[in-house]
Amino acid sequence: MVRSRPFWRLTAAERQVWEAYPSGAWVDLRTGDPARDDPAGGGAWGPERTVRAELVTALMLGARPAKPGQVAGLRLAGARITGMLNLSDATLTSKLHLLNCHLSGTVSLTDATTKGMRFRGCDIHRIRAARCTVDGLLELDSCTVHAGVRLDNAHVTGQLRLARARLMAPDLDQSGPQSHRPSESYLEDVRRPFSDAEKRERGWDQNHWALWAGGLTVEGGAFCRDIRTVGGLRLIGAKFNSGLYLQRAVIKGTGGHAVYADHMQASSVEFSAGFTAEGTVRLRGARVTGVLSFDQSVVSAQGRALHLSHMQVDELILTPASMEGGVNLGYSRVGVLLDHPGAYPGHVHLNGFAYESLRGEARLADRLSWVSRDPGGYRPQPYEHLAAWYRRIGHEQEARRVLLAKQRARRSTIGPTGRLAGLLLDLIVGYGYRPWLAGVWFAVLLAAGTAVFATHPPSQVGLDERRVFHPFPYTLDLLVPVSVFELRGAWEPVGWTQWLANILIASGWILATALIAGGTRVLRPSNP
Repeated sequence: MVRSRPFWRLTAAERQVWEAYPSGAWVDLRTGDPARDDPAGGGAWGPERTVRAELVTALMLGARPAKPGQVAGLRLAGARITGMLNLSDATLTSKLHLLNCHLSGTVSLTDATTKGMRFRGCDIHRIRAARCTVDGLLELDSCTVHAGVRLDNAHVTGQLRLARARLMAPDLDQSGPQSHRPSESYLEDVRRPFSDAEKRERGWDQNHWALWAGGLTVEGGAFCRDIRTVGGLRLIGAKFNSGLYLQRAVIKGTGGHAVYADHMQASSVEFSAGFTAEGTVRLRGARVTGVLSFDQSVVSAQGRALHLSHMQVDELILTPASMEGGVNLGYSRVGVLLDHPGAYPGHVHLNGFAYESLRGEARLADRLSWVSRDPGGYRPQPYEHLAAWYRRIGHEQEARRVLLAKQRARRSTIGPTGRLAGLLLDLIVGYGYRPWLAGVWFAVLLAAGTAVFATHPPSQVGLDERRVFHPFPYTLDLLVPVSVFELRGAWEPVGWTQWLANILIASGWILATALIAGGTRVLRPSNP
C-alpha cells in the first residue's frame, strides 16, 4: 500500500476512514448521545472524531483503489472534518456520503464532475459548486450552511434535496475561517478591472443570497420542503425538469427579494402549503408547463409582493393565506387562473395579461375591482379581456357590465367636454350597454308632462274650430323629435309650462341621439 507523504501518520479516526474506503463501508464516529452528536457543536469534538479534509480529498481522488468485487466510496458519520474540502475541477468516480458531520471549511466542487454527493444533517461553513456536474443525487437534507450555497450553472442528473435545510447568506455568517471566503483579487485583469456592476453580474456580490443557483439544471425533482433561509434564492434561468417543491419553506430575503427566478423553466412549482416569503417573489419570464401554486402561502414585501410578468403558465393558483404588497401579472399568458379576492390586497398590474379560464370564488364586483387597480391608471385591455371571457362562457350580461365599467374608467382620462358628453351618455343609456335606461327616462318625462299639462292645459292656437285637449298625446308629441300627432302647432303652452315644453322637446332629441349612439354599440359585432 502506497501512502502520500501527508498521511504517514493517521489518527485512529483517520485510520478507520482509510481502511473503509476501498469497500465503501460506513465509519460511524458518533457516541450515541444526540446532544453530543449534534454537528452544530462539532467544533469542540476531539481528535478521536477529527478527520483532515485533505485525507477525504485524497481518497476521493483515488489514493486507494477499490477492493476486488466491491465499490469504493467514502461514508462517514459524526466526524469533525477540518480544513477546506477542495474537489474543484476533479472527476470523481466514487460517492461521498457524510452524515451528521461538522465541516469547518468550504466544500468546493467548482467545475467538478462527480457521482452522487450526499450531506445529511451536517453543519457546513460554505458550499461552492458552480458549473459542477453531479451524476445522480445531490442531497443537503437537514444541513446547516452558514455562508451560502453556490450552484450556478450546475447540472444534477438526479434529484436535488434540500428538505429541512438551513441556509444563510454570506454576509450573515459570523463563523468559519476568513481565509475560506472568496477572494476577488485573483480574478482581476490588471488591464481591465471589473466595475462594481460587472462584479455583481459575475456573482461576486452574493451577500443577500442564501442559494445562488442561476442557470442550475435539475433533471429530477428539486425537493426543498421545509427549508429555512436567511437570504434569498437566486434561480435566474434555472431549469427544474421534474418540478420545484418549496412547501412550508420560509425564505427571509435580506436584499428586497425572497426569490429571484427570472426566465426559470419548470414542469411545476409549489410555493404552497405554508410557504412563507419575506421579500418579493419574482418570476419574470418564467415558463411552467404545469402548475404554479401559491395556495395557502404567506408573502409580504414592501411594494411588490409577486412579480409574475411575461410568464407562460398552464395553471396559476393564487389562493394565498396572506398577501401584503402588489401583484404584477402584466403580459403573462396563463391557461387557468384560480384565485380569490384576497390575493390582490394592493396594486395589480394586468395590462397585457391573458388567460383562457378563470376559476375561484371571485364575484363580478371583485373582478371589476381587480381590473381597475393598475397603479398607472386606466388600461383598456384588462376590461376587454375580462368581457371577452364572460362572453365566451355565455355570460353576456356580465360582459356588458364590464364594458360599461371600462367606459366609466376611461371617462376620467379625457377632457371636460368629452367627460360631460360621456356622463350624459352614461346617465341616459349606460354608454349603450343599458338601453333600457332611455325607456325609463322617457316614461318619467312622459308621466311628468302629462300630469303638468292635465292641470295647466295649453291654449288653443286656432279658434276657428273647437278641439278637445288630451295631455298624454300632447306630451308624447313633444317628446318625439318629429311630430306624430301634429299637436305641437295646435296648442300653445302658457306661463312657466313653456319651459317644460322646451325641456321635453330637447330631452326627446337627446334621448333619440343617445339611443342611436347606444344602438350602434349594442348592434356592432363584438371582437372575440
